[in-house]
Amino acid sequence: MAAMAISATAINANSKPIATIPLKRKMTIGESHRRGLPLVTKTFPKLQGDNDVIIHDFMGVQFYGPMSIGTPAQPFEVVYDTGSSNLWVPAYNCSTSCLLKPRYQPTQSSTYVANGEEYQIMYGSGPCSGVMEGDVATVQGIEVKNQQFAMVTNASGLGMAFAVAQWDGILGLAWPTIAVNNATPVFTNMIAQNPNMDQIFAFYLPNDASQNGELTFGGYDSSKFVGNLVSVPLTHEFYWMAALDSFVVGSTVYTTGAGAVIDSGTSTLTGPTAVVTAIANQINATQLIPGRYIVDCASIPTLPAFQITIGGTTWVLNGADYVINVENENIECMLGMMGMDIDTRFGELWIMGDVFMRKVYTVFDYKNKAVRFAYANQN
Repeated sequence: MAAMAISATAINANSKPIATIPLKRKMTIGESHRRGLPLVTKTFPKLQGDNDVIIHDFMGVQFYGPMSIGTPAQPFEVVYDTGSSNLWVPAYNCSTSCLLKPRYQPTQSSTYVANGEEYQIMYGSGPCSGVMEGDVATVQGIEVKNQQFAMVTNASGLGMAFAVAQWDGILGLAWPTIAVNNATPVFTNMIAQNPNMDQIFAFYLPNDASQNGELTFGGYDSSKFVGNLVSVPLTHEFYWMAALDSFVVGSTVYTTGAGAVIDSGTSTLTGPTAVVTAIANQINATQLIPGRYIVDCASIPTLPAFQITIGGTTWVLNGADYVINVENENIECMLGMMGMDIDTRFGELWIMGDVFMRKVYTVFDYKNKAVRFAYANQN
């Protein structure tokens, strides 16, 4: 299906529910690397018959924002993650793996509904486990009643990186297909309980760590992008996945006919390990440790462009977009791309993480099973 242009005029009438959430992060990828912080692990949830994929991401770089659970509200800071589908927060009885995190107290909520079903996701270094419960989840004033979520009692699989991270849990925004325990995702319940709400949400991610990003439920912010939104149909409804027609660096074509997963919970681009190694060699990047590459800062203006064609439209990332200049000092520069072999029954998958989403404003269209793109307005 060909991509189609959509007017940049906001599509929400004032009478429709809409919520805008400020997103922040503690530091950039470069700052996390400079400080030598531990990696935080994330699981790419499996489909039946496929294996989980563990992503080792930089600590402190995830964009997170506020939400609450219960009545009265118990506040949490969560990563709004389009690469997973469950909501989880630390439980009142979480082990020391939750350290000083705020913890959900079911006895302090009048809207708590007991469930007790076991919940578990395995990470690279162990489990993230607990029990499923139900309560009101509130996102910027929009209440989602009887939302099933995981009350995590053991977060050891996330390592020390989670214990000292600024965020407390994860709010998954992917499709119900990959939800652990078949829990209905927050956004799916939100639009079901608010039938006049536009079934979209949109991300704006800033280049500067000192600035807030923006997540809008029920609409989008036309001041955050330039030109028209281009709509691209999803190829499957589990991740937010569209057709990656090609990934070209300069004049070299590295892949055709793959899948592109748009994932707000991953900080970099990822591609097959062998391909990322070849791209690194092409731009004369040096491997610092397995999967991490540094680039000569002086070469950034002359680096070849990444030409990423998704659903028939090409998005161009220049050197300054895909190379992270550590603290803007022009001393150490990192390639914002990691090798990750994600092979499923649907073929080769690439992740378009925050490096892509900072350049390209993204609208996630639940009703039309599509994503919409436009270049972000970073002015």
